[in-house]
Amino acid sequence: MNMDKNKGDEKRVTLVLFSGEMDKALAAFTIANTAAAMGMQVTIFFTFWGLNVIKRPGRGRGGRGWMRRMLNWMNRGNARSLPLSKFNFAGLGPWMMKRLMREQRMLPLEEMIAQAHKLGVNMLACSTSIGLMGLSKDDFIPEVETIAGAATFLNEARQAEVNLFI
Repeated sequence: MNMDKNKGDEKRVTLVLFSGEMDKALAAFTIANTAAAMGMQVTIFFTFWGLNVIKRPGRGRGGRGWMRRMLNWMNRGNARSLPLSKFNFAGLGPWMMKRLMREQRMLPLEEMIAQAHKLGVNMLACSTSIGLMGLSKDDFIPEVETIAGAATFLNEARQAEVNLFI
């Protein structure tokens, strides 16, 4: 690899994380961290249910109006408490998955998120989804530095060699 390349010459990867399910979030962060470790510039755009992955525990349950409050009550979650897309079994599935991950010495999702931040992964929270759900920047973990719209994400995506939707 040529180390003399300018930052603008880096290969780029963008991911849209639409899902708030643990297995899909694990896949997204495995890809993001691997790409970043390979020297690629990575952006993850969290939208709709994917926002649960980056919510602070106990946050995001408010919102103006009864519909937003009801939506946020039904849509609880954060990186520690996400369901599996299959075999959730009222929480038994995620517990089993986390135990198997520990046995395999895999990082938990929360640590994968911290690692991504250290590696320079750019985490964007979708401004449209945030507005729709009545959330604010304070509802998200500190690793999320940017709230942006689809145009910002698309500007990143059109410059990327790899674009994934999870």
